[in-house]
Amino acid sequence: MTDIERSTPDRLSATVAGSGPGLLLAHGATGSVEGNFSGLIEAFAPSRTVVAADYPGSGATPRAAGPLDLDDLAGRLVAAADDAGLERFALLGFSMGTQVAVRAAALYPERVDALVLSAGLARLSEANRKVIEDWRAEVAGAAEPNLGELAQIDLLLRNDTSADLSRIAAPTLVVKTLRDDLVLPENSDELAAGIPGARVAELDSGHLIWEDDFDGWIRAVRGFLDGLPG
Repeated sequence: MTDIERSTPDRLSATVAGSGPGLLLAHGATGSVEGNFSGLIEAFAPSRTVVAADYPGSGATPRAAGPLDLDDLAGRLVAAADDAGLERFALLGFSMGTQVAVRAAALYPERVDALVLSAGLARLSEANRKVIEDWRAEVAGAAEPNLGELAQIDLLLRNDTSADLSRIAAPTLVVKTLRDDLVLPENSDELAAGIPGARVAELDSGHLIWEDDFDGWIRAVRGFLDGLPG
């Protein structure tokens, strides 16, 4: 893998690996490219150009001075694909990264060939909001709270991409994690119901798919992407 460090403030620190059709990755809140996607990048780099970018406050991307914005984050993620020379790409999001991916697909439909939404959501239900608020309180209560992580959790608490779902034209796979107690499984049902023609792959996994069923995750994603026409 090649880490590309960028000094310009509007660019995210990105990892680019492999060659072939594009695969753009969007990680979860408080996650990172290395933490969420290192194994996935290794699995797909032999057949695809994989681009993954760290949000402000993750990896080598500096923390933002103010609140994060979903449209801005989606645009900066697509800019990472631009910098890697990708005109079109499949887009895979994990957890809050599914919201980033959906918004990017809604804003830049001409760029997105396919969408994979893993352990994701459109918006927080009341039950799930309580889970995330408790998580935020835990992060905020640390001896030295990570302000970058808190900004990402705050964005997750604000996000609502439910109005974007019907606008998604790209073939979509929803990966539903059946034992997920952070982003509850019913969120995947909302994604699948709202996106025209979306397919669903169910995994007997908690939220951290790479720990619970990494092989199943890779099989589901690879089978979906390889089965698309063209």
